[in-house]
Formats: sequence, C-alpha cells, structure tokens
Amino acid sequence: MRFLLRILFSGLSLWIADLLIDSISLRGFGTAVLAAIILGLVNFFIKPILIFFTFPITVLSLGLFLLVINAITYWIASLFVPGFEIYSFWGAFLGAIVTSVVNALLNSLIKDRD
Repeated sequence: MRFLLRILFSGLSLWIADLLIDSISLRGFGTAVLAAIILGLVNFFIKPILIFFTFPITVLSLGLFLLVINAITYWIASLFVPGFEIYSFWGAFLGAIVTSVVNALLNSLIKDRD
C-alpha cells in the first residue's frame, strides 16, 4: 500500500512541477503517474552509472553536479513517456528540483512503521 502511495505522490509532484514550470508539459495525471514510474526506473538503473562516470566532476563541484545529473535523468524519463515533454535544460533542472522537494514533503506524510 505504501509503495502505491509513493508512486501517486511522485506523480502528484511531477504534476505540480508541470503547473509551476512553463517548459514542462504533462498530458494528464495518468501520464504523470506513468512518468513517475519511469523516472523511478531511470533513477534505479541509469543514475548510478551517470554518478560513477561523473564522480570527479561531482567531487570538484562539491556535489552540485548531482543537480545536473538529476536534470539529465528527468529528461531521459521524458524520452520514454509519451505526453511528458521537457522543452529546455533549465526546465528539466528546475523540474527535478521542484519534483524532489514536493516528493520529499509528500513522502514525509507517510510514517514508516518498524
């Protein structure tokens, strides 16, 4: 149940990013949920590879290059989801930040039981 709720929260955070940023376009909430699933898969499979190959740049930038990697993964996810379009790098950059912040706030509402 919590897993499904987290996917819905991710879709909602993508939809909020669409509302706030002009260079992001989502066809609807169903597209946002599909994009959230694809973004999770991209973050699981592709993001570690990007982090590995850009580790020296990440260290030199004191970790700020991870924001660029987040934008790249956001853009890669948009390539796989019809109806989810990003029109500029800055749209992907800001979208990744907004999505991360909103998703973190929404996921904090779910209490993990140990």
